[in-house]
Amino acid sequence: MKHKKSIPGETFSASALPESTSLNRELSWLAFNERVLAEAQDARNPLLERLKYAAICGSNLDEFFMVRVAGVHRQIAAGVVTKSPDGLLPRETLSLVRERTHVMLREIEKTARKSLADLNAAGVRIVKVADLGKKARAALKEHYLTQIQPVLTPLIVDPSHPFPYISNLSLNLAVLLRDGQEAEPEFARVKIPVGVLPRFVVIGEVYLLLEDVIAEHLQELFRGREVMVAYEFRVTRNTDYEFDEDEAEDLLATIEDGLRRRRFGAVVRLEVTREMPAVLLGFLAEKLKLDDLDVFQLEGPLGTADLMGFPSGDVARQLPELAFPAFTPHVPDLDGDEDDGIFAELQRGDQLLHHPYDSFAGVLAFLEAAAADPGVLAIKQTLYRTGDDRRLLGALRTAAENGKQVVALIELKARFDEQRNISWARQLERAGAHVVYGVSGLKVHAKVALVVRREEGRLRSYVHIGTGNYNAKTARMYTDLSLLSANEALGRDVAQLFNHLTGYAEAEYSNLLVAPDTARSGLLGWLEQMGEQMRANAEVPGFRAWARIKINQLTDPAMIEGIYRASQAGVKVDLMIRGVCCLRPGVPGLSENVRVHSLLGRYLEHARVYAFGSGIEGEEQHAQVYIGSADWMSRNLDRRVEVLAPVSDPVHCQGVLDLAAAEWADTRGSWELGPDGVYRKLPGDLSAQETFMRARGSVAG
Repeated sequence: MKHKKSIPGETFSASALPESTSLNRELSWLAFNERVLAEAQDARNPLLERLKYAAICGSNLDEFFMVRVAGVHRQIAAGVVTKSPDGLLPRETLSLVRERTHVMLREIEKTARKSLADLNAAGVRIVKVADLGKKARAALKEHYLTQIQPVLTPLIVDPSHPFPYISNLSLNLAVLLRDGQEAEPEFARVKIPVGVLPRFVVIGEVYLLLEDVIAEHLQELFRGREVMVAYEFRVTRNTDYEFDEDEAEDLLATIEDGLRRRRFGAVVRLEVTREMPAVLLGFLAEKLKLDDLDVFQLEGPLGTADLMGFPSGDVARQLPELAFPAFTPHVPDLDGDEDDGIFAELQRGDQLLHHPYDSFAGVLAFLEAAAADPGVLAIKQTLYRTGDDRRLLGALRTAAENGKQVVALIELKARFDEQRNISWARQLERAGAHVVYGVSGLKVHAKVALVVRREEGRLRSYVHIGTGNYNAKTARMYTDLSLLSANEALGRDVAQLFNHLTGYAEAEYSNLLVAPDTARSGLLGWLEQMGEQMRANAEVPGFRAWARIKINQLTDPAMIEGIYRASQAGVKVDLMIRGVCCLRPGVPGLSENVRVHSLLGRYLEHARVYAFGSGIEGEEQHAQVYIGSADWMSRNLDRRVEVLAPVSDPVHCQGVLDLAAAEWADTRGSWELGPDGVYRKLPGDLSAQETFMRARGSVAG
C-alpha cells in the first residue's frame, strides 16, 4: 500500500512571489557558512574552538558541493530553464556559487592555517617534517615504516594501469616518478588514508599532518624509481542519489545498492595545492571530466573538515585555556520517590527539558525505565539519526528480549546515516523488535516515542516528543527541546500516528500538527488567525498580535507568503533562523513587521519553536506554543513525516517564550538579516547560551 501524499498548496495556494521578495537559497546557505567562519575568526573564542569552527566550515562546504551544487549541475544538464523564486536560472546560480565558494574556501583554509600557527605559538607544537631535529626525524621514519606505509597503496598510471577511481572527499598525492634520467615522468596516485589513520601524527610532543609525513617518505614507497615531485589534491563527488521506491521490492536492499552507487557519483569539485603545475592540473581535470571553473587552487591544508580530528581533548587537558570551559549539564530527577518512578512523576505533570543544558540522560532514563518495567507492554519509536549510542540501542533490545512489543520505525533514507541505520535495524530485528523501514514516498523525520503501560487494570500512554534526534552525542552539542508527557490526548494522537505509519490506518489528530497532513495548514492557519485578530482589533489601543518562530531553515514559498500576509495585517513576526532564509525582511508594504535573527554559538541551535499570541500590550496575553521537528521547507511540510506538539502546561509554555526572548536578546552570536539580504553582526557580549549554561548546570572556572 502506498502512502497518500498531500499536494503542495492543496489547502493554501501560494501565488508566485515577486522576484525581489525572495532570496536565493544557495547564496543564503553560503551566507550561513560565512557566519560560522566568523566564529572561527573571532578572537573571543579559544584557539582549539576556532580550529573546530574552521573544520565545521569545511565540512559544511563539502556537503554543500555534494548535494546542493551537484543538484544545480543536474538541473543544467537536464536543460532546466525555469527560474527559481529569486529570479535566477540554474546556470546563473552556479556562476554566483562558483564565485562565492572560491573566495570562501580560500578564506576557510587561511583561517585554519592561522589557527594552527596560533596553536603553535601557544605551545602546541604543530610542525613540518623539515622542522624536526635528527633524532626526531629518525623516530618519525620508524613510525612511518611500521605504522603508516603498510596501509598505503601506490597506484601507477601506465598503458596497463588506467587512471584509478578517486573516492569522494579523499585526500591524495599526485606523484611524478622517473625510472632513469632519460625516461618520461610517470604519474602515480597515493591516497592519504585519513579515517583509517588520524590526520595528525604525534611524535613525542609534536604534531605533524599525515600528508606531510607521507610526502616526505615517498622514496621509501617507490624504491627503484626517482620521486620527482608530489602535490596534494582532493575530489568531491555528487552524493545526492535518487531511487524509485515504487519499484523497490526490498527497500533495505535498494538503499544499500544506492550507497554503493553514491561512491561513484560525478565529480563536482577538484581541490589542488597552488604550486601544482598547469600540465599536471590539466591532466587531472581531464581525467575527472571537470570544467576549469570547478577547480580550486589553494594554499592548503586541503580537507579542512578532517582537522576536526586534531586531538584537542588531549591538548585541552594540558592547556585548558585553549578550549571552552567544561560544562556539566543538569541531570533531571525524573524518578521521584515512588515505586513507579518516572511514570508517577509524569502523571503529576509534563516535563520539558532543554538540551544540552538538561542532560539527554533524562530521555534515555525514560526509555530504560520502560524497557525494565514489568507493567510496560509496548514501546514504539521513530529513529532518524541514531549515532553510536549503546544505551539507547540497549534499552530497545532489552525491551524486546523482555517480551515487550517493540516497534522501531527506522528511516533508512536519512542522508549520510543510511549505513548506521541499516546496522541498527538488523540488530533490533535479531533482538525480536518489529522494524519498519520508513514510509513509501516520505521520510520519517519526526522525533516521537510512545510507551504503553498497564496501570490498575487499564492502559495508559506516555510520550516523548522532541525537536532533535535520539542521539546522545549530538544532544551534547545541539540545543533541543524534549517534552515528556502522560497527557491522554497526546497519547491518543501519537498512537494514531504510529498506526498510520505502520499500517496506513486513517488518523485524525486532536492536538498534534503532523506533516504532510495538517502541519502546513495548521501553521498557516495560525498566521492567518493572528492577521484576522489584528484587523478585528485595529481600533483597540495597545492591541497586538505576534508570531515568534525558531527554525533552522525557511525556504517554502507558501510559508513565506503567509508571513508576508501576516506582516501586512500588522502582526509582529520575529524569526530566529539559524541557516537558510529566503524571506526578505523589513521591506515597506510587505515585511516591515518581520525581523530575522540568526544565532550561532558554542552549541548548534537546533530546536524548533512555533509560538503565536495576541492581546493588549502590557497585559497577560494568550499564547499557543508548539515544539517539533519541522523546518519551514517544502520537503519538511510535504515530503516528510513531521510532528509538532502543543506545550499545554502554562509554566512550560511561559518557559519556552522566556527561552525565545533570551535568545532574541543575545548579542554575542546573533546576526540580523537586512532588507538587502545581507547579515550584519549585532554588537555586544550578551550570550544566551552562557546564561542557560549557568542557570541549568555548572561551568568550570
